[in-house]
Amino acid sequence: MNKKQSKYIRPTWDEYFLGLLEPLGRRGTCDRARSGAVIVSKDNTILATGYVGAPPGQPHCDEVGHIMRTVIDDKGNKSQHCVRTLHAEENAILQCAKDGIKVEEATIYCKMVPCYNCAMRIVRVGIKRVVAQKRYHADKLSLELFKKAGVKMVVIDNTLEKYSQQ
Repeated sequence: MNKKQSKYIRPTWDEYFLGLLEPLGRRGTCDRARSGAVIVSKDNTILATGYVGAPPGQPHCDEVGHIMRTVIDDKGNKSQHCVRTLHAEENAILQCAKDGIKVEEATIYCKMVPCYNCAMRIVRVGIKRVVAQKRYHADKLSLELFKKAGVKMVVIDNTLEKYSQQ
């Protein structure tokens, strides 16, 4: 091997699957957060992917605008959330349900720590590991739920994911 050439370092499985999130998220139809998700079996086989988007046959945010709801947290802080779309994690889980694919013991890769609603679904279907690129501004309940349910949570970058109109 030539001394000027460095040895190729193959990505870890986590790096590989996290690398798929950005192109998956580009398929999203809500400009607030074009997130992607990948559900992977214990033997590193992709079971399903998902991205942020309206249910089939329904109008998308990018076409007709957002349906915004105000959420007030336990400290009285208000934030705006779009409810027109399904989250990437939700879409991946629902795709498995639609296709009859078991996800017990699987890992889900996400752009950020899942919201509490997605976290409940992750626990319910038996996913045992969550790998997120970044934190979510309202992830406290999700992290508590994962801990209580025995779901291993891995956050790669401990900074908050930023998205428009937060």
